[in-house]
Amino acid sequence: MSNLFPKLHNAMWPGLVGKGPDSEPPIDLDTMLDLTAKAEVNGIKFDGVDIFLFDPHISIDISDDDLKRIADKIAARGFVVGSVVAPVWPPTGGGSAMGSAEDRKKFVEQVRKGCRIAARLRKLGIRPHGIVRIDSATGVGDWSKDPNNSTKLIAQTFREAADVAESFGERLAAEGEICWGGMHSWREMVKLLELTDRPKTVGFQADMAHTLLYTLGYNAEPDDRLVPDNFDWEPEALDEALRELTSALRPWTIDFHVAQNDATVHGTGSHDKTGRHCQVNDANGKLDIAHHAGFWLRDEKGKLTRAARHICWDGCMFPNDVMLNQQTWNDILGAMISVRDAHGWNEADAPAAKPAPKAKVTANIVTKKPAAKKKAVAKRAPAKKKVATKAAPKKKKTAKTKTVRKPAGKTVKVKARAKAKVKASKPAKAKKVARKPAKKARRK
Repeated sequence: MSNLFPKLHNAMWPGLVGKGPDSEPPIDLDTMLDLTAKAEVNGIKFDGVDIFLFDPHISIDISDDDLKRIADKIAARGFVVGSVVAPVWPPTGGGSAMGSAEDRKKFVEQVRKGCRIAARLRKLGIRPHGIVRIDSATGVGDWSKDPNNSTKLIAQTFREAADVAESFGERLAAEGEICWGGMHSWREMVKLLELTDRPKTVGFQADMAHTLLYTLGYNAEPDDRLVPDNFDWEPEALDEALRELTSALRPWTIDFHVAQNDATVHGTGSHDKTGRHCQVNDANGKLDIAHHAGFWLRDEKGKLTRAARHICWDGCMFPNDVMLNQQTWNDILGAMISVRDAHGWNEADAPAAKPAPKAKVTANIVTKKPAAKKKAVAKRAPAKKKVATKAAPKKKKTAKTKTVRKPAGKTVKVKARAKAKVKASKPAKAKKVARKPAKKARRK
């Protein structure tokens, strides 16, 4: 029997990201939904879509009535909604997570609006799983002026956003990408998540294309590079780098994007150097998609984590002629199916245990599995002899109520990284790492 989980979703935001007045026109939501609905491989189709809460697709200020109409439109194509992207960046109404008090207030307000929509879609019965996606909404150049204090401020903003998310019953996932200050390096990403310290609410969104660049150390310190200086895409060296990378970030990962990358970087709009998604069958693609997805979807012992009930294809910045070609989406669906065939499950399977990797110390940064606080368990009183008495009336239970991106920066030349020391120990607080400020990024 074919695996039914994780569910296969397609992202709608490639119709918007990188499009606009100085580029190609956006592709409307109806067209993106239709292309997704028509994709089919051996009788298998996409199960749902992940959405971007921004015009002209879905306004962050959409009314409940208009949202209901869009939900009906999505459901009519046989889809559910998974994760949603909150437009937290300054050009879309948000603000830098390490900016002024007003900037940070705008950031949190955009998260609030995103969580309202996400929760409403759940109430409408069309969103069974998923997160609200965020990032630091600030460039690497600005962050690098005062790295330690910048990260502390971003963590403070993330905690405020977590309070908002919890009030809606939502979780936030920060997408790791080399263009976001404080999230541009795998080591800095771990530090930020640990400082935020809200593991039940704030996690990591891993995109295979973006996290591949973490191993190369772009926009980061030399020691953050995980492949050797003379690396020439030897499979063993790449696997070893990804093994170390995922060991640090997998325990935080609650949302996962399948993608392909040719390992080149570029700047578009307000982005710093960032990854270039490429077509699934691109001859220059560096990832063995089904194989490398397993580094994220299985723990160090090869056991499925089942941390996300759906996975999503992310193919930002494809040209319109590529995206309007139906074969593009058939090929993508085929790759998604291969990932599920290799790393999926069925509900009848025995539930997987939560991943519990040992604490790992890497170059003075402790990486650990985020763990919830243990609840106190009362000792059970000894059983008493039953006495026939009139049963008291039961009390009624009452329900508890409970893209834009960054300035362009120069690629940092890197030296061979120091071999990380690994030891099993209780998680310790991260030591501060002295670093030289990165060169100020220049706009492309």
